[in-house]
Amino acid sequence: MLKNIQEWVLLLVIFGAVSVLGNWIGYDIVAIEAIPGMLILLGICLVGLILGEIIPGSIPSIAYVALVGVLVSMPWMPGSQVIVSATNEVDLLALTTPILAYAGIAIGRSWTDFVKLGWKSIVVAVFVMLGTFLGSALIAEAILRFQGII
Repeated sequence: MLKNIQEWVLLLVIFGAVSVLGNWIGYDIVAIEAIPGMLILLGICLVGLILGEIIPGSIPSIAYVALVGVLVSMPWMPGSQVIVSATNEVDLLALTTPILAYAGIAIGRSWTDFVKLGWKSIVVAVFVMLGTFLGSALIAEAILRFQGII
């Protein structure tokens, strides 16, 4: 388990550094202001990953990460105001960039496994992505028209 924790810490540090950099470049939030919030978010992730490893059962680690994040940010929790104000300095979209990049790399490494599924899987994937895009565009169009923005 110690080896897993070391790997998680390394990945989280890389993820955090890229996120802080994206936060600074994309959203003009100075890195020094975002680092405390990023360290809190990375700590929450690490605790959730460790809980997912030590608690028996088949609950994914992301559930524990979300649970820990919700618990430490509850108003009745000591220090929650500090946690919430520090993490507000980290923009959500700055976090998604490294996550999506990592997902792309992970898919790229298992591309041969994906190809083994056959051409039907590729057709289904294309239609799913197209449907998601068109559905999102239609919802956005309807909401923007309803609000009178367009």
